[in-house]
Amino acid sequence: MLQNAYFFLVLYLISTVLFNESYRMISQSMKKPGALTVLVEFIAGTCSLFLLPFFPFQIPNDPKIYFLLGLSIIFYAIQNRLATVARSGMEASSYGVLKQISNVFIILMGFLFLKEKLVLKKIIGAVLLIGSNILIFYEKGTWKKNHFLFLGIIANLCMGMALFLDVNVSNTFNLAFYVASILCIPSILTFFTERIHIKEILLEWKNSSKYLVLFTSVSWTIMMMTKLRAYQLGNVTQIAPLCSLTVILNAIFAFLFLKNRKNLFKKFIAGILVVIGVFLLK
Repeated sequence: MLQNAYFFLVLYLISTVLFNESYRMISQSMKKPGALTVLVEFIAGTCSLFLLPFFPFQIPNDPKIYFLLGLSIIFYAIQNRLATVARSGMEASSYGVLKQISNVFIILMGFLFLKEKLVLKKIIGAVLLIGSNILIFYEKGTWKKNHFLFLGIIANLCMGMALFLDVNVSNTFNLAFYVASILCIPSILTFFTERIHIKEILLEWKNSSKYLVLFTSVSWTIMMMTKLRAYQLGNVTQIAPLCSLTVILNAIFAFLFLKNRKNLFKKFIAGILVVIGVFLLK
């Protein structure tokens, strides 16, 4: 089971839904986006260090690997900082639609650079999955130009680039150490580039529910580790579109727990497209 990409994919899907909803909750009461980003990101990175013993300890000797890691960290720093603001102004499910930008980017990179086999039915399956997610939440005027949408698009382009770099270098490190690096170092970069004060971080800690902050951080750790592990064990062009199922799960979560019953017919049609898409990707 621990060598099965789909086992980690399922864990990723669950943790992502929990992360999306909890992060949006704490972002609603934030005073300074940069300080909240640093707080949650650093705790998440620290949590991953507790998982070090569960993975083989390995460090690469190739300098190019560290160069790619450095690029990935920069993209993560930009993505996480912009995403905090974008999430505060959007529903978790709507932001989930934007996250499909990173999945599309990874699929394209998988075909172009990883030389994964270009199969027509997989392309159709990926299009159906991504299209079904957009169908759920698209309404006339929903995607009008605003700064939250713009920041979300830029953030997820950065996420796509960072994840593509991760696929190529994360398996050369202890996975827990790698996740700690791509979470803790970006938080430190944000701390210094924005000249954030410790008291501002403490204010965010006091201003938010401490349990919710910790829950968000832990779910972030699990989300990052399971997604990277799924990519390591599976094919990028299969895993990436399946990651888009998070939007469907966000819709189910909102229906069951947040009593959001809008657009039920569209969601039903989208669910059928998802089933067909997953079947084509097998």
